[in-house]
Amino acid sequence: MENEKIRIGIRVGDVMARNFVSAKPNISVLAAIDLMVKKRIGSLILQEKNILKGILTEKDIMWALSKKKSLEGVKAIDICTRKITTIKPSADIYDAVRTMKKTKFRRLPVVVKKRVIGYLTLKDILRIQPELFEIAREGYERKEVGQMIKEGICDNCERFDFLYNKEGRLVCGKCR
Repeated sequence: MENEKIRIGIRVGDVMARNFVSAKPNISVLAAIDLMVKKRIGSLILQEKNILKGILTEKDIMWALSKKKSLEGVKAIDICTRKITTIKPSADIYDAVRTMKKTKFRRLPVVVKKRVIGYLTLKDILRIQPELFEIAREGYERKEVGQMIKEGICDNCERFDFLYNKEGRLVCGKCR
């Protein structure tokens, strides 16, 4: 395909967050939630001796809450995403967007020899190269869960976020 030859010229290593927040895999989910709220982040890298063990996301926590009445005594490693797609710092950000689209992950740990050296999110890429928005947007379908739509693009501000149905329009929490 012609599109697969596209290169933006910006490497993942130029855009990734180097000061990402991480924790040990055996941290309790409640302690992980406290850390995520304190640091105002939506995901937490779980690593042991700089080796990636998993990623705990808000979605993982919501899933666990739907299955269990209490998260008391539950470890982050027990509910986190373990099958993780990673990327190298030398990769082009266009490749990162295509990987995110293919795997439906909005976050990619950046690794060198199994060691986590950074964290790349879809927001990081779109902040630098907004032209990649349409590529990232393709393939995301909106799924309705009661009043809230799981994830999608806000009809008002066009941010990728959790959405709500407000008078027939799908909007994020800020635009709601």
